[in-house]
Amino acid sequence: MALPGSLRRQPANRGLVSHCTHHHIVVFLLTFFSYSLLHASRKTFSNVKVSISSQWTPSCLNSTIPELRPYELWNSSRLFANAEDATLFLGTLDTIFLFSYAVGLFVSGIVGDRLNLRWVLSFGMCSSALVVFFFGTLTEWLHFYNMWFYCCLWIVNGLLQSTGWPCVVAVMGNWFGKAGRGFVFGLWSACASVGNILGAFLASCVLKYGYEYAFLVTASVQFAGGIIVFFGLLTSPKEVGLPELGADEDDSVEEDSNRPLMGNDDADDDDRNYSIQATDTDNQPRAIGFFQACCLPGVVLYSLAYACLKLVNYSFFFWLPFYLSSNFGWKEAEADQLSIWYDVGGIIGGTIQGLISDVLQKRAPVLAVSLLFAVGSLFGYSRSPNSKPINAVIMAITGFFIGGPSNMISSAISADLGRQELVKGSREALATVTGIVDGTGSIGAAVGQYLVSLIQENLGWMWVFYFFILMTSSTILFISPLIVREIRLLLHERHLRMLAE
Repeated sequence: MALPGSLRRQPANRGLVSHCTHHHIVVFLLTFFSYSLLHASRKTFSNVKVSISSQWTPSCLNSTIPELRPYELWNSSRLFANAEDATLFLGTLDTIFLFSYAVGLFVSGIVGDRLNLRWVLSFGMCSSALVVFFFGTLTEWLHFYNMWFYCCLWIVNGLLQSTGWPCVVAVMGNWFGKAGRGFVFGLWSACASVGNILGAFLASCVLKYGYEYAFLVTASVQFAGGIIVFFGLLTSPKEVGLPELGADEDDSVEEDSNRPLMGNDDADDDDRNYSIQATDTDNQPRAIGFFQACCLPGVVLYSLAYACLKLVNYSFFFWLPFYLSSNFGWKEAEADQLSIWYDVGGIIGGTIQGLISDVLQKRAPVLAVSLLFAVGSLFGYSRSPNSKPINAVIMAITGFFIGGPSNMISSAISADLGRQELVKGSREALATVTGIVDGTGSIGAAVGQYLVSLIQENLGWMWVFYFFILMTSSTILFISPLIVREIRLLLHERHLRMLAE
């Protein structure tokens, strides 16, 4: 008894390996490191919060700064009367950045589907690097401290940085089909974690010279990366004469590999073997509308789930070094280096969980299991003792179960959602769908950063972790309809295979 096409499981890496060229490798590396550099500049800000807080408060309240006379002269330009107010403003800057970043994602996704992805990405990287330089380096060199100026710069930085993720996901989606997508995107989505590690490393190396040099180094590297992207990135296979995804209609394996993971299983197989980026008779790309993208199956549910999960993930991203310094009394440079283990866990988690989802050909059940373990790991990390090795181990485990699902939703699942059969008539949808998912996630993360600073100030760090557990549980709740549906499909496929044997 022959199995239906939708139930035939091809090796996840067969189509991927047979169609991989050196251009695929170059695209993988360029998009990987371009977004890593964007994340490195964000991580720099979170890694130098203690130094910035000290600089913005009177020297008599800081043990890190010697008392200088006359007092009025040396403290006339301080922004805040105490460290608590400075910490609250740093949290406000995080919120401002994420809100502008979220708004920018919705716009950047639409723009990316209509303009050249390479131009948009390069412009965002170079412009953001200049803003970071003005924010952290130039203002300190000129001893110019102004809250409104900082806020305006960080709003602009959020808008510019938002060009990155929709563009790199869309480029990757143009080059890599569903064959092994969970593994490839799981490995590739480690770019954010690698950027965090790079930012923490660069900041810890030059922090002794002043926090302004941490901003200077990361901004310089990011600007150089933007130039390389402009001259070296290929946004689609057709630029070098290669067939686009789904163009080879005679290859049954490739046809099966390009079938959207999120598609309707009742539809005819022959109608689902396509890529939304595939060439057609119309030379002009037809981009999907924003509201059309929102109405695609799974987009809203995954977007809401990602809002809760990104809140937790970005709270670790923005506040982990500060938490380690303030809660355990560890030096800022040591806290920066230790926080790397959270990202290491996220890299491993995203890759392994993506590979498992490829084998199962289902994403939601893998996410559910990981998030259930994430609740336990959060509870355990909240009670971590004052021991760096133990803290690092539990931190890595937490990153595995939180960072892994976050990477999957923002990359592989976003690509799945953007390649559904309902957008078969539209050549351009990946960046729009990615912008919606990541933009909604960033709104949740933006609200979360303010709530974290508020909860920590009034209730303490333990209640912050309880808040994280609540948000992780909410993530599971939002994707529960998809979990039930995909588990039913797995059981149904298994039943049909048993009948066929």
